[in-house]
Amino acid sequence: MGTTATLTVIDNRTGKRYELPIENNAIRAADLAQIVEREGWPGLLSYDPALANTATCKSRVSYLDGQHGILRYRGYSIQDLAEHSNFLETAYLIVKGELPTRSHFAMWQHNIKTHTLTHENVKRFIDRFRYDSHPMGIVIGTVGALSTFYPDAYDIFDLESRRVQTRRLIGKMPTIAAFAYRHQRGLPYVDPDNSLSYTGNFLSMLFRMTELHYQPNPVLERALDLLFMLQADQEQTCSATVARIVCSAHADPFSAVAAACAALSGTRHGAANVKVLEAFQEIGSVANVPRVMKEVHAGERQLPGFGHPVFTQYDPRTPILGRLAHEVIGVTGRSPIVDVALELERIAREDDWFVSRRLYPNIDFYSGLIYWAIGIPVSMFPVLLAIARTAGWMAQWSEMLVDQEQPRMTRPKQIYAGEPERPYVSIDQRPEAGPQEPLIRGRY
Repeated sequence: MGTTATLTVIDNRTGKRYELPIENNAIRAADLAQIVEREGWPGLLSYDPALANTATCKSRVSYLDGQHGILRYRGYSIQDLAEHSNFLETAYLIVKGELPTRSHFAMWQHNIKTHTLTHENVKRFIDRFRYDSHPMGIVIGTVGALSTFYPDAYDIFDLESRRVQTRRLIGKMPTIAAFAYRHQRGLPYVDPDNSLSYTGNFLSMLFRMTELHYQPNPVLERALDLLFMLQADQEQTCSATVARIVCSAHADPFSAVAAACAALSGTRHGAANVKVLEAFQEIGSVANVPRVMKEVHAGERQLPGFGHPVFTQYDPRTPILGRLAHEVIGVTGRSPIVDVALELERIAREDDWFVSRRLYPNIDFYSGLIYWAIGIPVSMFPVLLAIARTAGWMAQWSEMLVDQEQPRMTRPKQIYAGEPERPYVSIDQRPEAGPQEPLIRGRY
């Protein structure tokens, strides 16, 4: 679009006319500041709850078009990558911007595997969590603590340091995740086996028991690898935005990733597939599906795992995961939960109520089903997404640090809607109003 593209704004309060430049189909919010009601007053703000229609950055990492069902990493379609690539190669692409040569990929794999081991004190740190601690809480705390092990991480403007921290986090995240899983179950930790693939090693650290060498099932190994690849980045998600905000304060990358993990732990974000599995479990058996469908049609209940808030017409990842789910189930076998999921999948593809509303099974539906079939408990679902997203978070973190258009710490404006100025009243002169706050007795 040419430089002459502008938006004409007429302020009906003053009658003044303003020409705001349009670039990349956007106007700069700062250009609104010149629109004032009277001299010396604050300029106009844009009010955008949840930043639903606000671009906070320019990024080269990923591109998403929800209306046309497009997801690309660095220009490569997710379908091509899913067919030809693997997670570690895709992580290289996301972090470095180009696909690797054979020699560069071999070095990348070596460098990632170099960082899969953790300091022995990390194990002792995890041991201090309660036996029933949620794995995501363990991951958040442990990743945040890693900067105390690696003080060079604070040198965020040193390119080589940023590269090292990126490799450290991609390498260590599966190890920390597996340790969190084993801690919750009271099992001894399993150290990394770097003779295995990235996902094969993760499966080994999760499930290895007394065997001398764990050999993952290739179908399950590939399924987990594909899931990591398909979820590695997705533009400015809540967690990516959190990572960027923390980064803008020039915090170390471990703190930024820990904050991103905290955002990911929410049921609106990385724990969305937890709600899907809980729904499968609540339905219980295929015999209960007709009753549930009747309630859904009547608007009496919502069924998680269908439709997508961003991919409104088509999610390019779901056909890939749909086929993958059936391959995994072919290996792991059927169960009542799996039978419920497959029946819901069939209905969603044939029922006019679902089809007319484009409520197709989404990535949370299939990822939850695949994780469950592999034997991964529901509490670990957001942790696995954190493993996948680490490459994307680090790419976003590094990109923002060198962005010349991001010179200041992120600090949004607000519209104050509270009380006007009022005088302080001493506690003895304040009237009692409403019930007293109850005494709380809980677990300490």
